[in-house]
Amino acid sequence: MIWSALISPIASIAGAWMEGKVASTKAKAEANVAEAKSRAVVAEKVATGDIDWEKSAIDATTSSWKDEFALIALVAPAVAVYFVPERVQAGFEILATLPDWYQYLLFIAISSSFGIKGVGQAAKMLAKRK
Repeated sequence: MIWSALISPIASIAGAWMEGKVASTKAKAEANVAEAKSRAVVAEKVATGDIDWEKSAIDATTSSWKDEFALIALVAPAVAVYFVPERVQAGFEILATLPDWYQYLLFIAISSSFGIKGVGQAAKMLAKRK
């Protein structure tokens, strides 16, 4: 009888602790699930935004000469090197002396003209030079 009077409160305390532990574990699991779901929603919105951006960029260039100009600007030195190699070389040497930020902007502009997202690559190039 004395033992049951002592064990009963201890069992009650242990049971309450165990219930609290289970509730805490459930709450943490629910929080993790909610966080994972919100990340999935954000990732889906980002992906949709990228698709929307690319579609609008393609639609905007259907009547534009920008892409053709960029292609001509890229191909012209390759053709001109056969006729005036020293002038083409001098031109590239001059381009190499331009500020880095201008070279990166030129890279980004031409890349985007061809639908390539070059900002990340330009940032990597900038980091390598420092």
